[in-house]
Amino acid sequence: MKTVASILGLALLAACGSAAMGGDGAAPSATTQPEMRSEPVIRTQAVTSPPPAQPQPERTGPVEFTYAGELTQGGWIKGTAPFGTVNAFLGDVPLELDSENGYFAAFDRDAGSEAVLRAELANGTTKAARLSIAPRKWNIERVNVARRSGGASAAFMKRRQPELDAIWNARLKVTGATGYRQDFIWPVKGRISGRFGSQRIYRGEPGSYHSGIDIAPGNGVPFVAPADGVVVLARNNFSLEGRLLIIDHGSGLNSAFLHASKLAVSEGDMVTQGQYIGNIGSTGRATGPHLHWSIKWRNARLDPLLFTGPMN
Repeated sequence: MKTVASILGLALLAACGSAAMGGDGAAPSATTQPEMRSEPVIRTQAVTSPPPAQPQPERTGPVEFTYAGELTQGGWIKGTAPFGTVNAFLGDVPLELDSENGYFAAFDRDAGSEAVLRAELANGTTKAARLSIAPRKWNIERVNVARRSGGASAAFMKRRQPELDAIWNARLKVTGATGYRQDFIWPVKGRISGRFGSQRIYRGEPGSYHSGIDIAPGNGVPFVAPADGVVVLARNNFSLEGRLLIIDHGSGLNSAFLHASKLAVSEGDMVTQGQYIGNIGSTGRATGPHLHWSIKWRNARLDPLLFTGPMN
């Protein structure tokens, strides 16, 4: 007979086996195993920030007109227009501006006591600078004789008018020359036989003033370009000027050389400061061999002496 103790032991053994078999006596299956959860894999990528923008240099320039030169009758100035200028004027005359707003301007022999520089800016505003122009005492000769009456004959003007037209058109040419930026030199040195601005008054009636400076070093002496430029006119037989040469220095500024015995350059030639361009003569209407050198800016006649300084 089984004892009570043995029966209890068998019961306990059966209970343990049932628990080991999953509670119903069967082996645990894959579906009954605990679920294994894996953490998601997070991949990161380094983000490179663009380099900081480099500050752009600010355009700079004067806020007002700058200028320097000879603020007198027959004189000139160079300078810079205000920053942002799109158009600039001396009075009503337009100024040519270079890439840095640089300009050249000048004052006629008979200019008034005041001139105005004016700039039109890109923002729609304007700026102005008032200039005081110093008067000059010209060499005035008063003679007690009547001025010759009557004008030029029709026959003379028939020849003369085409010459005047050629001179006018030559001075209108735009060549891109930049000689106006230079300090001018004397084309030749010698005795000064006629000064710019001198004038005769005939019994109270003024005659034409002398529009250039006359230099008389002797017949055949070579002369040179006072500044860089482009030859815009070279003629051999003009009625008054004789052999005539005109050089454009840019920005509306040009030089004319009269009465030459020989011209060494031709129209369209580029010349450099100090380059040989001709020889002294007495062609045209001249009383003796000399070089008549005149300078114009637009329609203003200027004193060459104010470009070169005194002759050494």
